[in-house]
Amino acid sequence: MGTIETSLIEAKKDRRGRKITPRAEREALVKEYRESGLTQRAFAEKERINFTTFTSWVQEFKVGRSTAIGFAEVSSPSSATPASLEARLPSGVVVSGQAVEVARLLQLLRC
Repeated sequence: MGTIETSLIEAKKDRRGRKITPRAEREALVKEYRESGLTQRAFAEKERINFTTFTSWVQEFKVGRSTAIGFAEVSSPSSATPASLEARLPSGVVVSGQAVEVARLLQLLRC
């Protein structure tokens, strides 16, 4: 009969003793969750991940969500009245109208 060799790899932990999961592993788990058909809670329980932690990972890798911070060009058109505002978004979309409404829309788009 042969011998079996094993080794224990200890996960990295933060100062509070919590396991640090690398970004690539988090992303792979979220992808696996999306393909599983399970609820977030059921998947987190199956993988033994804290539910709140897992939901934050799902948000982090939300489809179509850019994590990059960008700038938008904001200017006051020459033909505009003092209370109007025009904003050119990084996508090229131009939003113009009353300053308060445009500012509120830009604030909502940040979410």
